[in-house]
Amino acid sequence: MRDPNPRGMAVIILYFGHGKGKTSACLGQALRALGHRYRVAFGQYIKRPNRAGEQSMLKRLLREDFFANGCGFVKNATDLTKHRAAAQAMLAWAEEKAEHCWLLIIDEALYALEYGLLSEQDLRHLCGLCRTKGCHLVLSGRTAPPWLLALSDTATRLEEEKHPFASGGKAVLGIDY
Repeated sequence: MRDPNPRGMAVIILYFGHGKGKTSACLGQALRALGHRYRVAFGQYIKRPNRAGEQSMLKRLLREDFFANGCGFVKNATDLTKHRAAAQAMLAWAEEKAEHCWLLIIDEALYALEYGLLSEQDLRHLCGLCRTKGCHLVLSGRTAPPWLLALSDTATRLEEEKHPFASGGKAVLGIDY
């Protein structure tokens, strides 16, 4: 592996919005860094382990640097305790990985923030830790609050123009998950 961050200050990148492609953008970012032989850690909030097609490849490529421990989407308030515990476990994992990786990607972290599973303070701390350690950070999800947009270096909003879900279409294995 290469030096953790030969260029200095770490950058914070956001992929957010209501359009399809946030996880795909995160995966592309991971592949680019891996192609340069940088150490990448990739975590997924919300998504259950062994459900999405990218998870099997990420496990093979990243081994212990991949972690998915989600409980699915938050459907009601009674589920918040288990979701919050899973989010806090992911946060602890991410903080440990920030110490050693060149790039840390937390897919769907903005969902966890939106649902109150993580606090603003949690994400601010992770951003600060990554900056201090020289670990680039990528976060994705639907909504990026103004404070996080201001803190980020790059922010890309993905907006839906057309999607089969809008007319009752089903998710397609290998395309949507």
